[in-house]
Amino acid sequence: MADQLSKEEREERRKRRKRDKGKQNEQAKSWLREWMDALLFAAIAALIIRTFLFEAYRIPTPSMEESLLTGDFLIVSKINYGPRTPMILAVPFTNIYLPGVVMPWTRLPGFDEIERNDIVVFNYPIDLTPIAAKTNYIKRAVGMPSDTLSIDDTQLFVNGDKAQHFAGIQQTYSVTVRERVRLSSAKVNSIGATLLGSQGNSSYQVNMTKEEAATMRNWPEVNSVETFVLPNDFNEYRRRDFSFSSGFMNHHHMPPIVVPFEGQTVRLTPENYHIYENIITRYEGNNVKRNGSQFIINGEETNKYTINQDYYFMMGDNRDNSEDSRFWGFVPQSHIVGEAGIIYFSWDKERWLPRFSRLFNIIGD
Repeated sequence: MADQLSKEEREERRKRRKRDKGKQNEQAKSWLREWMDALLFAAIAALIIRTFLFEAYRIPTPSMEESLLTGDFLIVSKINYGPRTPMILAVPFTNIYLPGVVMPWTRLPGFDEIERNDIVVFNYPIDLTPIAAKTNYIKRAVGMPSDTLSIDDTQLFVNGDKAQHFAGIQQTYSVTVRERVRLSSAKVNSIGATLLGSQGNSSYQVNMTKEEAATMRNWPEVNSVETFVLPNDFNEYRRRDFSFSSGFMNHHHMPPIVVPFEGQTVRLTPENYHIYENIITRYEGNNVKRNGSQFIINGEETNKYTINQDYYFMMGDNRDNSEDSRFWGFVPQSHIVGEAGIIYFSWDKERWLPRFSRLFNIIGD
């Protein structure tokens, strides 16, 4: 009887261990399911936030210095100007997308409109990929739809008036110093400017803001500080007229040009077609052929075209170190991503330290 009870006890213990192990497995599976559900929920929430509300962006180049520095990490608000519904089929949080598939999309209502001088993130227009897959750029919207812009000796004019000045805007200056005196690179750097090089024994080029130039004029070794301006005939052997299609050869001068706007009807000529070519063909999807001075748009002979959306003229604040609308043309409304909102982190690559003074700075303040 003792042996029989012993066997029953052993069997009961075996069954108990099996039940306990089953419970442990169920608890582990339940724990794993909870974590998987939480991760899935977090991924979906992050995707919704990134698509419709906010997106992180890193400043990769100095084209917006000193307003924004290389290594600044930004939060870009998509809800300001209205988020776009998905435009392509892509792997979330990657640059991998399904080629040849473009989804019907629309822009949802935002609570604001783009205003002149907003700092805007947009898709680089002349990339050949679908809109949402294009590289993100960030510039200042200096020209609004229907504005008339011109550049005279580096000075931007908007509707006949000098454009608004911002403290962070930089450009190249010619600096001359007294004979047998060298301009100190360390001293130049101490005021936030950058010594670009020497043009002779006593002449230098310096990239700096208007305020930094005013400081430098007071240095005893400096004779003069003048804005560096390319001559009108710079690159004359190639072309002098403004051309988005071949590149703007002299970005210090630009004849008056109207920023295209929705509903604008333009008369096309061989002389101005280079301004509107990308708009008509690439951004608004029309087929254009030319027969001398006659244009054939979607099979119809016409010398007029009505613009279908608003466009913007973008420029970097580092005016002589920015490839922008002066080189590749207007930014369509369809390419607008959002407004730069806040700097949440900033990394100084040269010193390998965070820029603590820039953390959580609101852009534009």
